[in-house]
Amino acid sequence: MLASALGLMGAFVYGGADFLGGLASRRLSPFAVTGVAAGSGLLLLLLAYPFVGGAWSAEAVLWGSLSGISGAAGISLLYACLAIGPMSILSPLTAIVSAIVPLTVGLVRGATFQPIGYVALALALVAVLLVGFVPEKTAVRPSLRGILMAIGSGAMIGAFLVLIDLTPDDSGLVPLFFNRAVNGSIMAVIVVIALVIARRRPDAATRSRPGLRGALTLALCCGLVDAVANTLLLLGLRLGELAVMSVLTALYPAGTIVLAAVVLKERIATAQIVGLVLAIAAAAMLALA
Repeated sequence: MLASALGLMGAFVYGGADFLGGLASRRLSPFAVTGVAAGSGLLLLLLAYPFVGGAWSAEAVLWGSLSGISGAAGISLLYACLAIGPMSILSPLTAIVSAIVPLTVGLVRGATFQPIGYVALALALVAVLLVGFVPEKTAVRPSLRGILMAIGSGAMIGAFLVLIDLTPDDSGLVPLFFNRAVNGSIMAVIVVIALVIARRRPDAATRSRPGLRGALTLALCCGLVDAVANTLLLLGLRLGELAVMSVLTALYPAGTIVLAAVVLKERIATAQIVGLVLAIAAAAMLALA
């Protein structure tokens, strides 16, 4: 029961981080936002380490670092495919693939449930699709490039979940240190390369963007919130099954939707409300299973 609660809570917190990151990306490069967020998240994890602890080992370093690579690839592909659009199709496609990959790995590794558990997993997958649905009146059919990017993003995010699950049970926050460090380093390299290319253009202007300080603040907060979500995910994986946590974590759009409705006064579609209700019901059923 506790693992399911942590999974659902972590999904909403991940959604909150995405909301903050999305706002910051309106004024700052998404790669820069991700890099700044990785730095602030790493700092929070280091501050929390004396209280949470964790054993250092080669396995914790290896799997944590690899999860940082897969996470960086997943986020980059996610931003890219959503920029191509339409979000109403590519967003839920990414979420469902990110759930199916670790769900399959978990079942192959021997995870078993009572009959109600399998029904709950199927119900949760439907909830992921409904929650991730973003109604767009002018939506067009997605391109093959956008679909492939969405599938790749979901696969990389799913791989992140699998790799974090492979870390030793006694490693505590150690894998997340290396996840953040590697993720931030990759994004920093991308940003530096982009800046060098931009400065070499004849028409490049060195103008400061309006609201840059606010964007940096949002990016910093995004990293702090995302670090909390990572910790909840790690605790849930230690207490529960990868198959369950992967499906519940894929409900991360729910947190973004709720915050967008409260803060930005955006309307929540009926399908999304149904998805939120199904998600809570599925989490309760998984707790029983």
